[in-house]
Amino acid sequence: MNIEYGLSLLVKYKTLLEKNNINTKQRKANFLAQLDYESGFKPIAENMNYSANRLLQVFKKYFTATLAKQYANKPVAIGSRVYANRMGNGDEKSQDGYKYRGRGFIQLSGKNNYSALSKAKGIDYVTNPDLLLTEADSMIAALWFWNVNNINKYVDIGDTDGVSDLINIGRKTTAYGDAHGYVSRKATTEKYLKSIV
Repeated sequence: MNIEYGLSLLVKYKTLLEKNNINTKQRKANFLAQLDYESGFKPIAENMNYSANRLLQVFKKYFTATLAKQYANKPVAIGSRVYANRMGNGDEKSQDGYKYRGRGFIQLSGKNNYSALSKAKGIDYVTNPDLLLTEADSMIAALWFWNVNNINKYVDIGDTDGVSDLINIGRKTTAYGDAHGYVSRKATTEKYLKSIV
């Protein structure tokens, strides 16, 4: 958690945040808390380098013990497998899963999202996905994702669970607290609420 840095981003991107309706204390706190949890405000790419044991823990849906040994510590192969044939990605051989893995402050994932962001902003993130590894482009992508998914709707009714679901799972679920790291996301949101003037 890096609250001081998050608060500095409120100042640095004040105009951009306001243009994108991050304009109340609750919206600012939720936005910063989610970015803080997702990436620590570092415009990073999702690390797909997993051991066999970790693959069976994190991606058990996609790996048997034998497959996990074959894929272990092969990031391109792992990303290509776990994100194949979904979110607009091609099959495993296309390597779209790895190419369009999570990037930026909010870990934007999937070719569909990269394509829609490119169309909305007039910047070619499909051909150049690593542009999301810059602070400015990471902020652009995070704000775009936030608005496209109408996350303020959940913020405004105090539904941190809904906010976390949309960021982490990509949709609002019926289960409470099922987003990865929900307890931490909620606690971080509370800390930002106390820190924002």
